[in-house]
Amino acid sequence: MDIALLLTPCTDHNLQLAAQVGVTDIVTVYPGLVLGTLLEIRRRVESFGMRLRVVERHVPTLDFIHGTPNRDQQIADFKCLIRNMGEAGVPVLCYSWMPDDDWQRTDLQAAERGGALVTAFDMRDPGTFRSVTGFDYRAETPTSAERLWDNLEHFLNEVIPVAEASGVKLAMHPDDPPIAMLHGQTRILSTPEAFERLVRLVDSPSNGICFCQGSFASSAEEYNIPDLIHRLAPHITFAHFRDVVGSVPFFRESFQDNGKTDMVACMKAYHDAGVSCPIRPDHVPTLVGESNETPGYHLLGRLWAVGYMRGVMEAVGIKD
Repeated sequence: MDIALLLTPCTDHNLQLAAQVGVTDIVTVYPGLVLGTLLEIRRRVESFGMRLRVVERHVPTLDFIHGTPNRDQQIADFKCLIRNMGEAGVPVLCYSWMPDDDWQRTDLQAAERGGALVTAFDMRDPGTFRSVTGFDYRAETPTSAERLWDNLEHFLNEVIPVAEASGVKLAMHPDDPPIAMLHGQTRILSTPEAFERLVRLVDSPSNGICFCQGSFASSAEEYNIPDLIHRLAPHITFAHFRDVVGSVPFFRESFQDNGKTDMVACMKAYHDAGVSCPIRPDHVPTLVGESNETPGYHLLGRLWAVGYMRGVMEAVGIKD
C-alpha cells in the first residue's frame, strides 16, 4: 500500500509538505481532456519526488449514469481521459455511480475531538440534505435501479477495453451515504453484493473498486470492515482510509483514531490479502485556523492522518 494524498489546492507549498511527511503518490482532480495539462501536473508532482498516481473527483459522469441524449459524447470524453492517463503514466481513475453527482451530508460543521469540524448525515432531517461540493443534480424523472444497472453495463463494455489497452485501472467509489434512495432517486452501489455484481458485469483487472472504508462503515448493516477488505481484495485498485462514528440513519466523520473501526486491523487486512494500491486519507476533520470552506478536504487533518497511517503501516509490517 502506498500513501497517496489529494491536495486542495495543489500548490507547490502543499506538494512540498506532502513530500516532507512521507507521501509517495499524489491524486489530482479531473484535469480536463488536454493531455498537456495532465503532463504538466505530473511534471510538477515529480519535481517534488512523488508520483502522480490517481485522477479522482469532478470527473463528468451524470449523462452516462442517467442515459441522457449526451451519453455517448460523455463516454467518448471518458475514453479520451483514459487514453491521456495511459500516455501520461497515471494508472488509476476513481469515479462513482452516484446519480446526484457527489457525497451528501446534512451538517458541514459537526464537532469532533477538540472542536475540530467534521461533516455529518442525519436521515431524520431530510430538508438539509446537500452535496458537500455545493452541486446537487436532480434528474427531471428519477432513473430506475434497473436502468442504472443497464447504463452501467453499457458504460463498462465501452470503456474497459480502452482502459485495458491504456494500462489504466478504474476504481468505483461506493454511494455516500450508503442508502438505496435519496431525493427520490434510487442508488445502486452501497453494498458488497452490489460491488460483486459490478465486477461480474465485465470481468477485467481494469474494472476495479475504490474501497472507501468510511462509506461501508456508515452503512446500517454494520459491516466488519477488515472482513470486507478480504472479501473484495481481488478487485481493490484504490482505497480511502477514513472512519465514522455511528451509522445510517445518523453518522459523522471522525479522526482515523477516533471512530468505530479497528483501523490497525484494516491495514493488516490489506497487507494479508495482498492488496497493492494507493491509499489516501479522506473526509478529514477541519482543524483550528482552517476556514472549512471545503469540508473534509483541508490540509492539516490530512497531514495528521498521513503520520497516523505511516505508524499503522509500520505496526503491521508494511514498509516503504
